[in-house]
Amino acid sequence: MIYLAGIQEDSIVDGPGIRTAFFAQGCPHRCHGCHNPETWAFEGGTGFEPEKLLEIVEANPLCHGVTFSGGEPFAQAEEFTKFAGLLKESGYEVASYSGYTFEELYDAKDARRDLLESIDVLIDGPYEESERSLELAFKGSRNQRIINVSASLTAGEAVVESSDRWLGI
Repeated sequence: MIYLAGIQEDSIVDGPGIRTAFFAQGCPHRCHGCHNPETWAFEGGTGFEPEKLLEIVEANPLCHGVTFSGGEPFAQAEEFTKFAGLLKESGYEVASYSGYTFEELYDAKDARRDLLESIDVLIDGPYEESERSLELAFKGSRNQRIINVSASLTAGEAVVESSDRWLGI
C-alpha cells in the first residue's frame, strides 16, 4: 500500500511533457520553505495499491511520464519500487524527487537503493530556500540536480541529465 497526500494528473511542472505526479505522504527532511508541508506527517494520506495507481495513469492517453514527489517517496521505497516496475513494464518514464542525494541512495543498503534502480530520472537533494529560483526547470533550488539514473548506475557516480527535454529547452 502506498500512502499518498495527493495525485496531480496532467502536470506540466513535474517533468517534461504531460505527466501524472504522485505526492507521497510522509517526509523526514522537513525542508525550510517546503511547498508541500502538509505531506510531512507520516500519519494520514490515502492508501492505494500500486495496480490501482497504474490504472489511473493508463486512463490518461496523453500521459507519457510519471513523477513521484512528496513528501519523500524513498520513505516508502518498497511500495514505490513495485509501482515503478509496473510503470516501466507499461512503457512510462519514471522520475522521482528526493531530499536524499544520489550518493546517499546509491550507498543505501535497503529498499531505497532498489527504488533508485527502478527509476529513470532523479531530482535529488533537499530544497534549500536560500538557493530558490523560479528560472530552474523542474527543480526548486540551485543545489538540486536532475540525474540520469541509468548512466549514473553504470558510472558509479552521479551523471547530470543532459537531454534538452529535462533541461527545459
